[in-house]
Amino acid sequence: MTRGIHLSRPRAGMVLPCSESTPHGFGAAGVGDPAVLVMTDFRRIPPVTVTEDRSIDEALRDMIRFGVRALLVVRDGKVTGLITSYDIQGERPLQFLQCTTFMRHEEIEVGHIMTRWEEVPVLEWTTVERARVSDLLDIFAESGVTHLVVAEIESGAATVRGLISRTQTERQISLKEIEIL
Repeated sequence: MTRGIHLSRPRAGMVLPCSESTPHGFGAAGVGDPAVLVMTDFRRIPPVTVTEDRSIDEALRDMIRFGVRALLVVRDGKVTGLITSYDIQGERPLQFLQCTTFMRHEEIEVGHIMTRWEEVPVLEWTTVERARVSDLLDIFAESGVTHLVVAEIESGAATVRGLISRTQTERQISLKEIEIL
């Protein structure tokens, strides 16, 4: 993997942090800039979450309303998975219907097609602090994933610190390129 940066799998029972301030927009970022510039930091911006039993159509409406492309899936205060707009609008719902007794798209719940927490690609916060945007782009290219979860481990307890979106990262780089012109 790129410059000693390795994806890992999340720990069971990870929780979400408390936000310290209000949301704000993303600015321009260059490939040589610190990776933290393209991360949604849940200490500053509250994560948007969904429960496993919510319909995928409602989850997609939540994504549109909040301007995000991924939701953390939670049950009883613990993160259990990740669902993206690509999951909902791609092949997963059709594949699910073909393999079950469910008949209609409206019956599909988030828990049926989400990426299970054990399968979500994770970077540790200490790694992201040292990384550059170019390192993240390499990880996205090598892994094919659209989102990376950032985990912070303090005193043995793991917290979901943030989320990095491939699309958002590419947008921020585009903004930087426009600034240069």
